[in-house]
Amino acid sequence: MTSYIPSLTLPGQVFAQPAAAILLPVALGTAVGFGVRPTDTQRTYLALKQPPLRPPPQVFGPVWTTLYALMGYSAYRAWTTGINSFNPQTVELTKQGATLYTIQLALNLVWMPLFFKLKRPIEATVDIVALTGVTSYLAYIWGQVDEVAGWTLVPYLGWLGFATYLSAGVGYLNNWNIAETERDKPPTAKGKATKYVDEERERKDL
Repeated sequence: MTSYIPSLTLPGQVFAQPAAAILLPVALGTAVGFGVRPTDTQRTYLALKQPPLRPPPQVFGPVWTTLYALMGYSAYRAWTTGINSFNPQTVELTKQGATLYTIQLALNLVWMPLFFKLKRPIEATVDIVALTGVTSYLAYIWGQVDEVAGWTLVPYLGWLGFATYLSAGVGYLNNWNIAETERDKPPTAKGKATKYVDEERERKDL
């Protein structure tokens, strides 16, 4: 069981203000996304062998923005409901959830650089599995403080499950080495340098 750890927890003021609680994860997620560079991210994503049901890369931005906003609202609901409770156990659960929330946010923000920048699918998959576990426990903890706060995390958990499938599937299909699945000049490039997989050649090699 994770306890409340002030040094690993965002300040209470962040949770207490709805705008700050909602906009912080949205802003951090957007900053990380642009820091990794969207064009390179999409190029890498399209270059890799993908498991079935992969969504187009344009889907991820709107989905993650919505989920970041929902997780921020959940944090606001749980904190404002529980921190001033007359029940000491509810207050403790609220603080414990705040620590878990901060940890899951950090794990969330680390995934994209691990996968797309460092091209480390094993570490990225371990990260997202840990993220899903921490978020599941967070939903359970904050659900005891405020049911709405707990249920608001359910779409996030559903997407994390799907993202875990994609992360592990891409790693497995590309032999857990996504850096070497990209070719500089596939036949369709006609001399132009790209990083897209030569899918026609891949099919012939099977």
